Amino acid sequence: MKVRRMGKTGLKVTEICLGTMTFGYQCDERTSFAILDKAAEQGVTFLDTADVYPVPPSPDTAGRSEEIIGRWLNGKRDRYVVATKCRMCVGHDPNDEGLSRKHILKAAEDSLRRLGTDYIDLYQAHSPDPETPIEETLEAFDSLVRQGKVRYVGCSNFSAWQIALALGISERRNWARFDCLQPRYNLLYRDIETEHLLLCRDQGLGVIAYNPLAGGFLSGKYQTKDSPPAGTRFTLGKTGDLYRERYWQQAQFEAVENLRAFFQGRGKSLVQVAIAWVLAQPGITSAIVGASRPDQLDDTLAAVDMTLDQEELEACNLAWFSLPRPMKAPK
Repeated sequence: MKVRRMGKTGLKVTEICLGTMTFGYQCDERTSFAILDKAAEQGVTFLDTADVYPVPPSPDTAGRSEEIIGRWLNGKRDRYVVATKCRMCVGHDPNDEGLSRKHILKAAEDSLRRLGTDYIDLYQAHSPDPETPIEETLEAFDSLVRQGKVRYVGCSNFSAWQIALALGISERRNWARFDCLQPRYNLLYRDIETEHLLLCRDQGLGVIAYNPLAGGFLSGKYQTKDSPPAGTRFTLGKTGDLYRERYWQQAQFEAVENLRAFFQGRGKSLVQVAIAWVLAQPGITSAIVGASRPDQLDDTLAAVDMTLDQEELEACNLAWFSLPRPMKAPK
């Protein structure tokens, strides 16, 4: 397993990051441990989680994924780079969500306790909070870094202009800045190429891509628009609704089928192709892959050894450019 530098920081992470949103709901603790063991055996030392996991998110289950990781890490914490996130609703109090100083500081302490550690390698804002001034958020993150409880801070699901604004404020105030972005990125969703990736390369932010397999859609296992099988990402409450909105469209089915047929003729796994393609893009630090069974990692982790030739890259581009472009009103 190769390692890459996270942006312009000195932090090195494996190019595959193990996502853990399945731990505690789709996977019991025994299965979660087996997945972690399998990834570790293959050299993965970068773990991503969030205080709201597992999915589907609920205040009643929030924190279970971190607790499982914490028990697995016992006695070997220093070998791993652990990333977690805050922002989403994790309780029933009005202040149990958001990016206020109050919530961030409490959420960090709760994550530290559940993970069984005294520091978080990468602490991320899970999404923007329009009800909290960005200065308040950044100052709270900076205080955690100065206390030694957090090593680096980052963000996920932020617009490019929000990241640029935050970077400018951090520089003026001499606060810890966002050193990493965690965006959605895959063969069927490449919107971040327009602004985000350009900004990150210019400003030296690492990019940890989530959803490289489009929630399993890019495995090619879904052949029709009939209802998805129970227990898959596409059926998990509001999370399932979101994934179906993103990918459960006729154009996406056709794009995946074309990719599957093309790469099957070349003897290449579409799962590996999808991950290898993400890792081959300029500015990408790592790709987050998850699992609900240990054996699923046999296919996904092998992607690090795959190289795509020019004709194969063109086939990947065709999948994206063949999709209709929805018209979106500015927010």
